[in-house]
Amino acid sequence: MTARALVVGAPSSGSGKTTVATGLMAALRRRGTVVAPFKVGPDYIDPGYHTLAAGRPGRNLDPVLVGEDRIAPLARHGAAGAQVAVVEGVMGLFDGRLADGAGSTAHVAGLLGAPVVLVVDVRGQSRSLAAVLHGFRSFDPGVRVAGVVLNRVGSPRHEDVLRAAAEEVGLPVLGALPRRDALAVPSRHLGLVTAAEHGAAAHGAVDAMADLVAAHVDLDAVLALATPLPAGPVWDPVTEIGGLADGERGTRGRRTGDSRVVGVFGGAAFTFGYAEHVELLAAAGAEVVVVDPLREEALPPGTGALVVPGGFPEEHAAALGANAALRAAVRELAASGVPVHAECAGLLYLCASLDGAPMCGVLPATAAMTDRLTLGYRDAVAPGGSVLWAAGERVTGHEFHRCAVAPRAGADPAWVWRGAEPEGWLVGGVHASFLHTHPAGDPAAVGRFVSRSLSVGATVE
Repeated sequence: MTARALVVGAPSSGSGKTTVATGLMAALRRRGTVVAPFKVGPDYIDPGYHTLAAGRPGRNLDPVLVGEDRIAPLARHGAAGAQVAVVEGVMGLFDGRLADGAGSTAHVAGLLGAPVVLVVDVRGQSRSLAAVLHGFRSFDPGVRVAGVVLNRVGSPRHEDVLRAAAEEVGLPVLGALPRRDALAVPSRHLGLVTAAEHGAAAHGAVDAMADLVAAHVDLDAVLALATPLPAGPVWDPVTEIGGLADGERGTRGRRTGDSRVVGVFGGAAFTFGYAEHVELLAAAGAEVVVVDPLREEALPPGTGALVVPGGFPEEHAAALGANAALRAAVRELAASGVPVHAECAGLLYLCASLDGAPMCGVLPATAAMTDRLTLGYRDAVAPGGSVLWAAGERVTGHEFHRCAVAPRAGADPAWVWRGAEPEGWLVGGVHASFLHTHPAGDPAAVGRFVSRSLSVGATVE
């Protein structure tokens, strides 16, 4: 079965994309439709709500981080067994990387050949909606804006005028959502509170979005617009790992010893990760075990490598600091030389302290919240070899944080890039930096990481 796909976009951020996309996923699921959820760009928060709504892992589609050629295969992988893929866009429809718009919602829609449902916040406008729709529909002939959902409609009379405006440009109105404040999800300095932290309230918010969309959007009309994903290869983690050189593949097959275990931090404090990362680790021969540092005081027996991804440790600094046993275990593991991959929140956790709370002390640095948001794609170069990348290797990653680390880099930095001082730390088997990367864009790094983990104290047969 080939899943059909549609993209939910908007003229700008704050128009209601997340409400409509998440509500659409959940409302369709209620009707028995199997929905595959996706998010354009490097966002880690919306996919958590998508996972609750669809009952399947929320996945990201970012051509800047993984390359254009992987977008359709990744979509086919994530949509396997689903009837429809719902892709939530990012920012405004044509907003992407500042230099060229790469990675925009329109870019991804074009790569998937999928129609766009445009969500428009119609507060303060009436017939001007026609000009907005005409502009977005005609701006790029390669992007098919197929319908519109009106958001924050003020009254029945307001809706009538807006529907007439959409009819002037020949776009069907698929739904009209009234103005409501009850759907607000708590936010903080980097966006919404994650679904993992919001707990039962996150389920309530998703249910409310589903109720709203089911009551005010024509689900059948939306589904009728969806088009089949383009035919072609399906991204497969085993194939990706199998195609690597021997030194980058990791070791598959039967092993003795427990050093094949790769601990991956999770729970409320470390929620920023990609589903494909765990899939690639497993394909390379790792036994992945999730560790919640807010609940567990020890690493899994036989841990041979550790991944500490992004998240919000600054919101849980006191609790993380109070878990002295786990901090000591991480410090001891890192000192043994096994591979440790720490991104953003992981970097903060490995520092000596975070906002005054004690952390692991793996790195001779301190971390603190600031008033400055650091955000954007980075073309980085690895100045030295590590457990993940060879010296001189180039990657494209993404920064998204308000914390700062002093000093910014160690004697052996993780990265350098144009216009900035060296960043991050290479210490023994530790690779720690603020830069987020997408493992599907560089499976060789994952294979190399697992290969190193299995080489520490393991007997391979």
